[in-house]
Amino acid sequence: MNAFDRLPGFVQTPAGRERDVLRLLPRVLVFGTLLLSLPSLAARIFLGEWDAVEASTGLQMVDILALGIVVLHWTAVLTVAIAAFIVMVMKGPAYVADAYPLEDSETPDSPGCRQPASF
Repeated sequence: MNAFDRLPGFVQTPAGRERDVLRLLPRVLVFGTLLLSLPSLAARIFLGEWDAVEASTGLQMVDILALGIVVLHWTAVLTVAIAAFIVMVMKGPAYVADAYPLEDSETPDSPGCRQPASF
């Protein structure tokens, strides 16, 4: 028996929205990252007229918030990618599992059958 024997009679489910989501995710990742980085760039442009100490404090705060939001965006995109990949794999073909001999018995007295613990 081959490890990748397909289950006979299984009808594969056609691809759905998960393929569209997977194709769209790289663009969402790049454009979302660029869009979420804009506040940091805007702060550099508009805070340049302030006092150096106030400007550096404001820039650090904006940079930290922008970085946190970008990392959150990356995490959300990765989570959606994992979910779409799982759906895609689950819609794929079914394979025959390895056959293991079933050691089951009708009587509990046979060897190999566990007795329930008595209290």
